[in-house]
Amino acid sequence: MLPGPTNVPNRVMNAMLAPVINHRSDDFRTLYKSIVEKTQKVFQTSNDIVLLTTSGTGAVEASVVNLIKKGDKAVIPVNGEFSTRLADLIDSWGGQAIRINAPPGENPPYDKFEEAFDKNKDIKALYAVYNETSTGTTIRYMDKLGQLASRKGAYFIADAVSILGGDELPVDKWNVDICVTASQKALAAPPGVSPVSVSKRAKKYMQENPPPTQYLNLKRYFKYYEEHFETPFTPALPLYYAFREALDMVLEEGMENRIRRHRICADAFYAGLSALGLTPFAKPDARSNMIIAVNYLPGMDDKKFRGLLSSEFKVLIAGGFGDLKGKVFRVGSMGEVGRYHVMRTISSIASAMNMLGVKTNPEATSVAMDKLKALG
Repeated sequence: MLPGPTNVPNRVMNAMLAPVINHRSDDFRTLYKSIVEKTQKVFQTSNDIVLLTTSGTGAVEASVVNLIKKGDKAVIPVNGEFSTRLADLIDSWGGQAIRINAPPGENPPYDKFEEAFDKNKDIKALYAVYNETSTGTTIRYMDKLGQLASRKGAYFIADAVSILGGDELPVDKWNVDICVTASQKALAAPPGVSPVSVSKRAKKYMQENPPPTQYLNLKRYFKYYEEHFETPFTPALPLYYAFREALDMVLEEGMENRIRRHRICADAFYAGLSALGLTPFAKPDARSNMIIAVNYLPGMDDKKFRGLLSSEFKVLIAGGFGDLKGKVFRVGSMGEVGRYHVMRTISSIASAMNMLGVKTNPEATSVAMDKLKALG
């Protein structure tokens, strides 16, 4: 129950048993083309898709090095570890990150973005970490940010590493120029594949202004796909088979049903954990359906608590980052999450709390189960 990597269905794992093939063969071209087309459906886009053999961080870095040049201004909301990393990356690459700060667990007011564009007429891009993994915080006005960037002539970039495939993100409808995600989160595949969607406008810019880099140079990926349906470098072939199978499972379920399932499971987690006396870290209007971040109660030692969950109940959850270390714990509620995962996790948390001498409400599991009835 980590915020990633998440549980991987057996049929996805078994897909990696396929023979390793020549990545310059017709077999590979068929595989790659099918993955790109399925990824477009999941992203809800007609834009170009690049599949990078990297972690999500590699895809995020590609979104910066292919777009940002020295002195370019980029607006970005900063409210946690990963949005801070992205802002720092923009600065280190020579850009100028205009940070719109908010306390962890909150999002800045939308009008702060309007103000930033009014004060800076030469903003090139608006970056946003859609789901801040470190705090369980989701931006609930991404559509408005896309409209704003489009109206101002800026590029809109969505870091959707820990949310795409589990919550709403229609790339074309929301005017997202570059959208990045990773296989090991809500898409429920093994880590190592990071898809990137690129709009026609952003693609044209990248082709005319290629970055001084090799592996993350997206112009090379466009060229190889258009000319050969290939990648410029050797991809992680077994992971491609797994990723294709995971995409098939997403499409079989349907995005609307998948998003609904994630929302119901998140509601059950929040209700059940609240019944145990635990409070969510994120503010109500910013709470994630992918990562449930919860404040510790007095007497709950982070190391002991998570150690008990792991050793006694075989349930893995994550602790807090940086200043939040020892203050919160985080439960991943994404991918193949369902009734079993929610109920086992909440009952295990209740048992671990009791073992630590923290009194709990015995009705907490019933509260969660009531929410899960909506799954049918």
